[in-house]
Amino acid sequence: MNQMKEVSSGEMLSLCKRRGFIYPAYEIYGGIAGLYDYGPLGTALKGNIADLWRRTYVLQEGFVEIDGDTIGPEAVFKASGHVDNFADLSVTCKACGESFRADHLVKGLHPNPDSLSIEELQGLLRANGVRCPCGGEFADVEEFNLMFKTKIGPGAGRTGYLRPETAQSIFVNYINLYRHCRERLPFGCIQVGRGYRNEISPRQGVIRLREFNMMEAELFVDPEDKSWPRYGGIKDRKVRLVPNTDGVEVEMGIGEAVDRGIIGNETLAYFIWVTYDFLTAVGIDPARLRFRQHLKAEMAHYASDCWDAEALISFGWTEIVGIADRGCWDLSQHMRFSKADLTAFKRFDEPKEVERDAIRPKFGAIGPRFKGAAGDIKRQMEAMDASAIHDGLVTVIVDGTPVDLDADQYDVVRVREKVNGVRVVPHVIEPSHGLDRILYSCLEHAYAERDGYVTLRLRPAVAPIKVGVFPLMAKDGMEEVAKALDLALREEGIATYYDDSGSIGRRYARMDEVGTPWCVTVDYDTLEKGDVTIRDRDTAEQARVPADDVVAWVKDRLKHGLVC
Repeated sequence: MNQMKEVSSGEMLSLCKRRGFIYPAYEIYGGIAGLYDYGPLGTALKGNIADLWRRTYVLQEGFVEIDGDTIGPEAVFKASGHVDNFADLSVTCKACGESFRADHLVKGLHPNPDSLSIEELQGLLRANGVRCPCGGEFADVEEFNLMFKTKIGPGAGRTGYLRPETAQSIFVNYINLYRHCRERLPFGCIQVGRGYRNEISPRQGVIRLREFNMMEAELFVDPEDKSWPRYGGIKDRKVRLVPNTDGVEVEMGIGEAVDRGIIGNETLAYFIWVTYDFLTAVGIDPARLRFRQHLKAEMAHYASDCWDAEALISFGWTEIVGIADRGCWDLSQHMRFSKADLTAFKRFDEPKEVERDAIRPKFGAIGPRFKGAAGDIKRQMEAMDASAIHDGLVTVIVDGTPVDLDADQYDVVRVREKVNGVRVVPHVIEPSHGLDRILYSCLEHAYAERDGYVTLRLRPAVAPIKVGVFPLMAKDGMEEVAKALDLALREEGIATYYDDSGSIGRRYARMDEVGTPWCVTVDYDTLEKGDVTIRDRDTAEQARVPADDVVAWVKDRLKHGLVC
């Protein structure tokens, strides 16, 4: 039986490189910190994890999926706050010129370095005499923006950035998605893709990267109703929580956490459970998984509640998923900067009589100015209320272009009217998954040893190779039978590896080391009786199965998530 074993990051990364999971990028040129390539098995593993995540959100939860651009114009990231605020605090050595994240240098000197201001970090560094590894003195702490800046187009071009997250592609497509989803809340959208952050001092292998893979879901909900229809089915499920009140880890039912006000609302709680269910399905050890609530000091200014799913790996407790209630921040910001209507219509059960401050155009002003377009402007303005006024200006769209109207061109009047509903800015619940971190955590949690040999106990659903196919010897017709069986499995979409090199024991060991759940061996009994040996990775037990039944045997176990 395989014995689960804690593995060092060095051992794990060495195995990953040797067996084709993860390679240091540009290694023949000396490599670049924070950049890694996925080898053949790593690419397959990454794809399998992403496919399972898609099935969770698209098929199980009914989300839609988009694939947005990775380059965006500056205006998008000004609106999102990334241009002005997406920064880490950096210090540079006066002697050698090496830069470091300031908060990394004071770990052990403060319980939560991420929460410290520039001044606090500066004071802590000086008070403790922290110096560069070379012995040099550090310059003052300063902000370093993590965005990769570029130009869109030739010449001066337009300033653009590589996206630091996939979420903004979803937010700027809100209108299209809202229409696609029949203009009803709630609805959700996912995206799997690359993000880019120019990290100051990348470290910890694939845990902190400059180019990374994300799986993000954005759920648009009624700001006044954050219940969830399927919440009742999971509220008694227990997870390990670290609330921000006392920082003490507890095992608690999802529903109890909501009832006690620890988790902000039902929808957030439901997707904490969905996250737990997904992570354990791909191979994260439940005993090494917890959900830590952000401290008030580290909570994003727009978030009302945020939880990190953390896995215990060789680097310590590591965030692999963030689940946040982002409120209406994102859509409100993009509405303010783009002037587009990013609201949703919330229909009442029965019409209500309401009063509002309505905007009315002054026809004597807009008629001569806009002529044939005046009627359309009138309709736009009559749909607005006083909340649409910013700095005394009302923005309308004329021939696709935003135009600002000052107070000489409109009046604000109090009106009473019957309405069927109101327009609201949806709130966003966001589960954001770090694919690279999840993949690496799965590898560490799958690591085991038997008789001095490594076994990766990867879940069959995500294992890059499902079946190793071997002829006992490449002679007497065994090779032909094995190749035919290998082809039959692949034609059914089952990833295989054909191997006729070396002893059967060495072939088993190679497959164990890359996480292959089963190995099928064609031998002399196969030629005589028509059955093959199937070996289980985790137990090393063997069974005889008719060769004609192997495909169905494997498909059944993949369907039910069985290893043996």
